[in-house]
Amino acid sequence: KQEISLTIEDFTKEGEGLGKYQGFPLFVKDTVIGDEVKVSITKLKKNYGYARLVEIIKPSEDRVTPLCPVARQCGGCKLQQISYDKQLHFKKGLVEGCLTRIGGFEKEDIEQKMEPVYGMKEPWHYRNKAQFPVGYDKEGNLVAGFYAGRTHSIVANTNCAIQAKVTHPIVEKVLAYMRGNKISAYDEKNHSGLIRHILTRVGFTTGEIMVCLIVNGTAKQLKNINKLVDKLKEIEGMTSIIVNTNTDKTNKILGLHCETVWGQDYIEDYIGDIKYQIGPLSFYQVNPIQAEKLYNIGVEAAKITKNDIIFDLYCGIGTISLFMAKYAKKVYGVEIVEQAIVDAKENAKINGIDNTEFIVGDTEKILDELINARKIVPDAIMVDPPRRGLDNTSIDNILKIKPSRLIYISCNPATLVRDLSKFEEVYDVRKIKPVDMFPFTSHVECVTMMQLKKHQNLGVKVKVVT
Repeated sequence: KQEISLTIEDFTKEGEGLGKYQGFPLFVKDTVIGDEVKVSITKLKKNYGYARLVEIIKPSEDRVTPLCPVARQCGGCKLQQISYDKQLHFKKGLVEGCLTRIGGFEKEDIEQKMEPVYGMKEPWHYRNKAQFPVGYDKEGNLVAGFYAGRTHSIVANTNCAIQAKVTHPIVEKVLAYMRGNKISAYDEKNHSGLIRHILTRVGFTTGEIMVCLIVNGTAKQLKNINKLVDKLKEIEGMTSIIVNTNTDKTNKILGLHCETVWGQDYIEDYIGDIKYQIGPLSFYQVNPIQAEKLYNIGVEAAKITKNDIIFDLYCGIGTISLFMAKYAKKVYGVEIVEQAIVDAKENAKINGIDNTEFIVGDTEKILDELINARKIVPDAIMVDPPRRGLDNTSIDNILKIKPSRLIYISCNPATLVRDLSKFEEVYDVRKIKPVDMFPFTSHVECVTMMQLKKHQNLGVKVKVVT
């Protein structure tokens, strides 16, 4: 609890400020490079420590006032106190740092290969999906908002600055209904109470809106639900009102059973000219504006022609597969989540796209089937793995197939660079293009284009590792 003064000199990869007291590094949340601050020490390790911001003695030139009044308590937007231009600079530095420290890239090489971060013209209210936990504050008042960092304490906030603006009146109407009809909120400690979360999905292109109540029970337990439906129907664009059942003692938000109490089972939206049907359980990019940029960059990097066969690994609901299908001879999408493949096939159908094939299963097993059993060898492979990156078996399989182009979309620069090192003997990294999918957070996506080195043997038929 000792209070000391610091000057913030750098950022961590999570966006926390780093200052040194007599050479000893301290990490301080909610600070900006250049801030002169008073802090209170909260935790000490052998070689570093943590401190809480007490007072800004002299603000950095890059410090701005957060738009959200509870940004600091909530912690969902760790970078709101930093100007947006500097956020993009910070994210570029994150990728560059991984390339040098983990990948061993030279600075000159990075300057040639890496482009600036593709940011947003308007970085507020970009999320089309919100999940508000519902509970009670210390005084017993009903609240909805977001969990404070590393806790399950709800910071009350129904007017989030990065969610679609329409979520604010929706959540307020649900809370008013709960108060008026004495509907209880869920208590995870006792596994009691009814409404756990309020989920909203908004079609940015179509204007269609879905509201889904996640309940520790069934729709029948929601007294006078018709009154809530009538209130929600007053909101322009309301398309779907659904109740999802989740009675498990779990941190997982959604259960598997959904009941539509009014309207459709889904909403529709577009990314580019591709239409998607989106249900409560569907995976769909939460920032469709930047998703379109990301996919266009990926398609451009792949240099697809009408004679090309493409493998899209970790394809989800087929968003980028359907983008690529317009330019390719055939696209094979592979995904382990069965519901995602069901959605991908439906999305191909509603768009009249017939040159895609979506397959559910482990990537390495499906590669074995496609290449060795069906004798299909791709001209290009697109991968978009989870944060942990590619597994070694998938990397080995790709290196045996040796497509001429390999496009790697990553949400984690550290695992991206780790994986790039495993391809370096066979592929040249041509371009790395970062995209800011989540403004005001420390996350950054990258599209990396790799080209097969000229001396490599193309089209070798080798038994794939399974």
